[in-house]
Amino acid sequence: MSNTVLKTSRRNFVAHKGRMALSAVAVLLSVAFVCGTLVFTDTMNTTFDKLFAVTNSDVTVSPKSAESGEETPDRGKPEMLAGSVVEQVKKAEGVKSAEGGVVSMAVTVVNAKNENMGSTTGAPTIAGNWSDNELKSMKITSGQAPRGPTEVMVDADTAKKHGLALGDELRTIAITGDIRARITGIAAFTVTNPGAAVVYFDTATAQKSLLGSPDSFTHVNVTAKDGVSDEQLKANIGRAVGADAYKLQTAKEAADANRKDVGAFLNVMKYVMLGFAGIAFLVGIFLIFNTFSMLVAQRTREIGLMRAIGADSGQVLKSVVVEAFLLGVVGSVLGVGAGVGLAVGLMALMGQMGMHLSTDDLTVAWTTPVVGIVLGVIVTVVSAFVPARRAGKVSPMAALRESGSPGDKKAGRIRAVLGLVLTGIGAASLYLAGAAEKASAGSLWLGLGVVLTLIGFIVIGPLLAAGVVRVLSGVVLRPFGSVGRLAERNALRNPRRTGATAAALMIGLALVACLSVVGSSMVASATEELDKSVGADYIVASESGQPVLPQAEQALRATAGLDHVTAYRQLEVRLTAPDGTTEETDLGATDPTYAKDIRRKMTVGEHAAAYGDGSMSVGSLYATKHAIKLGDEMTVAFTGGKTVKLKVAAITSDEGNLDKGMKYISTETARANVPADRMPLPFMMLATAKDGQSDAAAYKSVKAAMGEYPQYVVRNQADYKQALKDQVGQLLNMVYGLLGLAIIVAVLGVVNTLALSVVERTREIGLMRAIGLSRRQLRRMIRLESVVIALFGALLGLGLGMGWGATAQQLLALEGLKVLEIPWPTIIGVFAASAFVGLFAALVPAFRAGRMNVLNAIASE
Repeated sequence: MSNTVLKTSRRNFVAHKGRMALSAVAVLLSVAFVCGTLVFTDTMNTTFDKLFAVTNSDVTVSPKSAESGEETPDRGKPEMLAGSVVEQVKKAEGVKSAEGGVVSMAVTVVNAKNENMGSTTGAPTIAGNWSDNELKSMKITSGQAPRGPTEVMVDADTAKKHGLALGDELRTIAITGDIRARITGIAAFTVTNPGAAVVYFDTATAQKSLLGSPDSFTHVNVTAKDGVSDEQLKANIGRAVGADAYKLQTAKEAADANRKDVGAFLNVMKYVMLGFAGIAFLVGIFLIFNTFSMLVAQRTREIGLMRAIGADSGQVLKSVVVEAFLLGVVGSVLGVGAGVGLAVGLMALMGQMGMHLSTDDLTVAWTTPVVGIVLGVIVTVVSAFVPARRAGKVSPMAALRESGSPGDKKAGRIRAVLGLVLTGIGAASLYLAGAAEKASAGSLWLGLGVVLTLIGFIVIGPLLAAGVVRVLSGVVLRPFGSVGRLAERNALRNPRRTGATAAALMIGLALVACLSVVGSSMVASATEELDKSVGADYIVASESGQPVLPQAEQALRATAGLDHVTAYRQLEVRLTAPDGTTEETDLGATDPTYAKDIRRKMTVGEHAAAYGDGSMSVGSLYATKHAIKLGDEMTVAFTGGKTVKLKVAAITSDEGNLDKGMKYISTETARANVPADRMPLPFMMLATAKDGQSDAAAYKSVKAAMGEYPQYVVRNQADYKQALKDQVGQLLNMVYGLLGLAIIVAVLGVVNTLALSVVERTREIGLMRAIGLSRRQLRRMIRLESVVIALFGALLGLGLGMGWGATAQQLLALEGLKVLEIPWPTIIGVFAASAFVGLFAALVPAFRAGRMNVLNAIASE
């Protein structure tokens, strides 16, 4: 009998292939997003692995102070070691060659027009010396290597992107001053360059101009003699120079360390994208559930006859499940192929943005198609199981009648009660989240509330449809007269189906509304805090995290029309409170004028007192936690500097969100306790115009002063607010784009529901046409039905999302973001757009319904 079940399933699948198509597309899109994400991130891993594998020498010797493996651009220079180390390393047993290397990322490279030649994707700008080790990953494609202080070589990708050629002048801005040199060579990466901009100088110029020390290097590249392993060479070098005196890494260890850093970022990106793919899968569940529910309902007579001739309920169940399995396999296989295409598209997009990924490195692990197909099949079969189970319960008598089963009403009542309970518990969880006194506890309640209210609304959807659709119909459909009333009745005919169709759209729009509320509230809160707290007129900082170089600081301080300029540094310290508690923390070192530039609310004392000799301030939360009072002494161990005791002269309030929790000392106190070569550069400068000075004139002067340094952005308060708004907007747009997949799948669900509904009502449509309903009226009826379903889903989603967003804002208020702002233009725009989504979704079903032959439709069973 199993062969019969399989044949029947295959026949039904082929017979209804048109009705299955949109469900297959939903599976395809969801699987494609998962597989595309996996292929894209695997390809990026492969690209970086190849780069790290060829760029590292057999053993690398670095300063011990660079133990973290990262440069310290906050001081404008990398960690250095003495040039004599190279000679020491050469004497170690098993060394074939050793050469000193210079690498600095605390630089900015500009062209003759003063335009920044750095990457726009966040990749670093790297300056270094051209050495034999570079030949492992680079080859000179035109010109020659630099041979003096006026010559520089640039990588081919940067040259192509910015239109650079041999003979062009580049200015490299470093802490030691500007390096002006002409391009004498262009070198291409032999492996994929992920987007960094690279310039090379000869060794002497790199030492003098990048490090400010003619006899220092940042590392030593060591090559082993034949037959000597990297591990053995590392041990030999350790004995020669002192294993504890320097950081020694084999090629594998260096590659693993680099891979770990990059892998952490790639994993975050991968899991975020997979999260959105999961949302698309969730929406697809409703589409597949609706498809099989309607197919089962339409085949009630057929299934009843099967039962009458001997098929048992298990065989009918298996038949429908097999159909779902076939749908899952077809959609998933196509989705795997589409996923590879999506990954290639993402790589091309990244190439447009400046991160170059080669299709030669395209990586499709065997696990990727397996995961995609298994996930797609499981989701499809699970989605179809309830309709399949319902099909198995069809009795032989159903061949003679087509009414719903007696258990439908009972099941509906149980569903309503369950939905109300879940929604009630979810609402209570959201209330507890909003009332929480700690963000950590509140976030758990928020997560629970979001999940339960979402499930509750999905379960209670049919009950809500009966009331909400009537209200919407009174506003949207009634003006269309009898056609509008017919559309309303069609939407209400099967509340369960309407609820499930609307739920698919509801999920995506709920997330859109929630994030819109959170984003708008963040911007409004930060803007209000800026208005209250920031007294400075201008803010100067680098968007890429570059510190403010001394020459740029001097240019700003020399600007006419300014009352004062404040430098803001951050130092790493080990802080010990009077109660003996010790922690690693940041300490803000600023000029005393910072107390004027930032109007910090005080709990005890005056902010200006923190800038006295041997004084500091702490935040109120820290002070409360450790029972600190005015006059208490703190033990401060400066990284790379002295350990001293400082008196608490002020306690700042942590009610606001600007610099919350930061502890302050004066720049002079920092200089007295930190050696000059360990003193960090400012990461931000604040400037205030003189009283009576025209804001426009002062602003223009500040911009002119910083014109030679394009790595820094000058903003007044209005600019800063707009930049904050733009940053949040860009983030939200990216999230909306990822949510767009779920919304596309939801639209397919509306299309599929209407298409199957038209097939289900073929005879009814024929009868309406026979008694005078025109084709135009028929098409309008179906479009209006689609619009009201879409608006129903939008109303539920936007309402739910605004509730989530408002609760999330209450938690953010604990962190200082106290303004709740509902972005009504966005909410209203999304609601209106939902009506157009409904119209679009109904185009094909309405067109097909209008083309029906009246007599054939009446004669259909």
